[in-house]
Amino acid sequence: MIRALLLAFLVGSAHAACPPAPALPSAEQAATWAAKAPDRGLLWRVSRGGHTSYLFGSLHVGKADWAYAGPALRAAWAQTEVLAVELDPADVGAVLAAMPKAAPLPPALAQRLDTQARAACLSPGALSALPVMLQLSMLSLMEARRDGFDAGFGQDVMLLARARSEGRPVQSLESVEEQLQALEPAAAELPAIVDGTLRQLRGGQMREPLRRLSSAWSRGDLGTLANYPRWCACADSPAERAWFRRVNDDRNGPLAERIAALHGAGQRLLVAVGALHMSGPRALPKLLAEQGFIVEALLPSK
Repeated sequence: MIRALLLAFLVGSAHAACPPAPALPSAEQAATWAAKAPDRGLLWRVSRGGHTSYLFGSLHVGKADWAYAGPALRAAWAQTEVLAVELDPADVGAVLAAMPKAAPLPPALAQRLDTQARAACLSPGALSALPVMLQLSMLSLMEARRDGFDAGFGQDVMLLARARSEGRPVQSLESVEEQLQALEPAAAELPAIVDGTLRQLRGGQMREPLRRLSSAWSRGDLGTLANYPRWCACADSPAERAWFRRVNDDRNGPLAERIAALHGAGQRLLVAVGALHMSGPRALPKLLAEQGFIVEALLPSK
C-alpha cells in the first residue's frame, strides 16, 4: 500500500517519454466501465458474534477499466459501514516524515540504482530520500506502466476514493512505521535483494511475472497466487525468500488480530488487503477461521 501511495508523488518527476503515463478514461468511458464491471479478485464473507464483514483480496496496481467494483464487491460495500485497509494514506505528510534516512549502498549498487532510475525517466534525485526498498518498489511500479498497469488504478485506491466521497469511515490495519519496518530487510540481506531486483528490471524480466500475477488476480486464481514465490523470480535467493516472508506472511498474524478486534467492536467491515496475503499456510482467511469466524468464499464464484 505505501509503495502505491508514494508513486503518486513521483509521477510528477517523470518525463513524457518512457514509461508511458496512464491514459485517464473519459467521463462516458468511466460510466460504462462502472456499470459493466465484472467481478475480479478474491472475496470472502466472514461472520462472528452475530454480524458479518467481508474480506477482499485486492491488487495494488491495475488497468484503467479494473478500477471499478463488480457486482459481488458492490454488494459487500452495501452491506458494510467501514472500510479497513492496510494503511490509510489520508495523511501523506506523515508517511513521508516517518521515513528513515536511506542507508547507503555500496557504490557500485548505488550507481546501478541511479542508472535504472534514469531508464525509468525519473529526474535526478527523485528517489534519493526514500529507503532503498521503496526506491526499488517505485522503479517496479514505473516498469509496470509499460504494460498499462498503474498504482492509481488499484482496487485499494478506488475503494478509498469511494469511501472519501461518501464519508465512510476508514480504518488502518497497520501503522506507517509497521509497514516501513516490514519492508526493510536485514542489512546483510540488502545487497543481494537490490542486486536481484535490479537484474530483473534491467533485463525486462519483471513484466511477465506482473502480467501473470494480475491475470491470476483478475480471475481469482488462488492456486497460482499461492505459488507466487516459485514463479515470480523474486524469491530465488535465501535473502529474497526471507524478505518475502517478512513483507507478506509475517504480517498476516497482526492483520488478522486487528480485523478480529474491529469486527468484535461491532463494526461491519469491508477489509481490502493485498491478494498475496490470502494464500499460504498463514493466509488471512485461514487465520480468521482459527479465531472462530465462519469464512465463506464468494469470489471466484463457483
